[in-house]
Amino acid sequence: MSKTAVLKFGGEVVADGDALGDVMKEVAELVSEGWKFVLCHGGGPQANALQKRLGLEPHKVGGRRVTDDATLRVVKQVLAGEVSVDVVAAAAAVGIKAVGISGVSASLVSASRRPPVVVSGGGPDPVDFGLVGQVEAIHPEIIEHLWAGGYTPVLNSLGIAKGAEPGQPACAVYNINADTVSSAVAGALRVDHLFLMTGVPGVLRDKDDSSTRIPRLDAAAVRVAIDQGVIVGGMIPKVEEALRNLDLGIGAIHILGATGGALRGEAESAGSCGTVLLRA
Repeated sequence: MSKTAVLKFGGEVVADGDALGDVMKEVAELVSEGWKFVLCHGGGPQANALQKRLGLEPHKVGGRRVTDDATLRVVKQVLAGEVSVDVVAAAAAVGIKAVGISGVSASLVSASRRPPVVVSGGGPDPVDFGLVGQVEAIHPEIIEHLWAGGYTPVLNSLGIAKGAEPGQPACAVYNINADTVSSAVAGALRVDHLFLMTGVPGVLRDKDDSSTRIPRLDAAAVRVAIDQGVIVGGMIPKVEEALRNLDLGIGAIHILGATGGALRGEAESAGSCGTVLLRA
């Protein structure tokens, strides 16, 4: 029986041609063995670069981007354009039958505008993230259709809201954190594995020492690690989102680096090359 997985990686991986190529080779190997993947990508560095070229200053709180009208236009151009094309091309180069899609495609990711919310690392007051969506529903039929045809979806993290909201067009598009989208899609598909690829080889006790990688964490240990300052910055929403989605039926959630052999190693033995998150 084939295994199913969602692999999320950020724009840092996409910007590094060698790293992206290595990751795609491992995905291709697993696909050749019967695995079915959804490749979900971000595009933070590319969005930052385009914003700066346009004279816009990126604004983040607690590791998450605040999205105004101008920023949303930038994110659309980066995620659905440059980054999607680069990932599909890298996948095709190693024999993966990749198809670029958006969370907007076939209303795959339905979202509403996220209300102001208190976030870890953002202080005590609620933060309004602007045109950022919170996932309301996942309609995974397009992914299942592509899988049935032997294709690998390459998914960006834009979402769609049907129906007018005050001050918004009748069919609004929202920017959504790629970790949120990958977790929600993984839960809807009840995949065997959700791989969250980062710039470090897992959750580290000392962020400057890769030898301090923590092989396994449960919800209680994650909260302690955040309170003690072990998990910081953009890693906080990453692990919080992952833990909230474990109850949706995902078999295992892994945080790992974009180093050669890490994906393959985690696929074969959880916690051997990254950090695996458990329910308890």
